Amino acid sequence: MLGTTALPARTASGRLAARRVARAAAGACLIALTAAGLTGCYASASTGTSIALATAYVPQPSVPGETVAYLVIRNNGGKDRLIGARTSVGGRVTFRNVAGRGSTAMRTIPAINIPADGTVRLVPDGLHLLITGAGPMHGGKDITLTLVFAHAGAVSVLAQVTNPQTGGSNYFLN
Repeated sequence: MLGTTALPARTASGRLAARRVARAAAGACLIALTAAGLTGCYASASTGTSIALATAYVPQPSVPGETVAYLVIRNNGGKDRLIGARTSVGGRVTFRNVAGRGSTAMRTIPAINIPADGTVRLVPDGLHLLITGAGPMHGGKDITLTLVFAHAGAVSVLAQVTNPQTGGSNYFLN
């Protein structure tokens, strides 16, 4: 017989190895498809915006209803401005920054500029959110922060409420 190639007979161990390889390949495909699906869900959950929020935390209020919020804002698009914010526990959110070079005093500002393709970190000794008149917040629980941008619109993130008395205030941003 010209043009044909005889295939070697498969042994039981060869069939077992082939099944293992097939299962591993199927598992890898499933992981890839799941990751792609989750990425799509995340993109639609963030309304397709170029803004991503991360590492959000809120120290448990020492004065009832008054605290601050810290987080990282990543902008993967054109320049934008943070123009408003709200919490799932109510209250009023204002933007704060250092009053001047070398100062420790804080002042309220109307908006926070978010540079194109840049990252802004809201931190204790710089830009941050001041929350007043909010409902109860307890250490170890989460609240939702919704930030409103001039171009990207509203973007939400879960923020963990940390308890300074148990070391929760030592949670610093990456």
